[in-house]
Amino acid sequence: MAEAERVIGTPDTPEAGSEPEQSSGPGEQESTGARPRGKRRIAVLFAVATFAYVLDLVSKMIVVAKLEHHAPIEIVGDWLKFEAIRNAGAAFGMGEAFTIIFTVIAAAVIVVIARLARKLYSLPWAIALGLLLGGALGNLTDRIFRAPGVFEGAVVDFIAPKHFAVFNLADSAIVCGGILIVLLSFKGLDPDGTVHKD
Repeated sequence: MAEAERVIGTPDTPEAGSEPEQSSGPGEQESTGARPRGKRRIAVLFAVATFAYVLDLVSKMIVVAKLEHHAPIEIVGDWLKFEAIRNAGAAFGMGEAFTIIFTVIAAAVIVVIARLARKLYSLPWAIALGLLLGGALGNLTDRIFRAPGVFEGAVVDFIAPKHFAVFNLADSAIVCGGILIVLLSFKGLDPDGTVHKD
């Protein structure tokens, strides 16, 4: 009779020594499943890359048409000039004997960035990788389509500060993207939006 009263009148209580069942709330479901990281930033990456690439391409077209084979244009006295040169080396005129190698490296950078884009959720990383991608594409276009030949083309440089190497906007985008990546790495921010403290 007591057993019948317990069943009808009260809910079942756990027996001594048994563990109560834990209900999984929304917070626990997030910890066991994939943590939402917001939306992917692929569109931002390609928008930044496109902007950097088009800006570099247009500037080089203007330089070749208006400045090449002409006297340099002084922008800030002799401290900053626009002077068209053809550079067969890497950024800032380094390594002219390794044009093909630099072309391969630029192509490899583009492939790596394209692979990273699949797990890109961080806006700062999207901007940094977009700058790298746009700069690499800008100089790679010169390597492929400019003289003296395919994959050996000389890059058009025209920004000439005093006591410094001549460079172009693609070089600037690559350097800015690289600096931003270093800063993000020091802060512990990963491309997928997570933050690590090690």
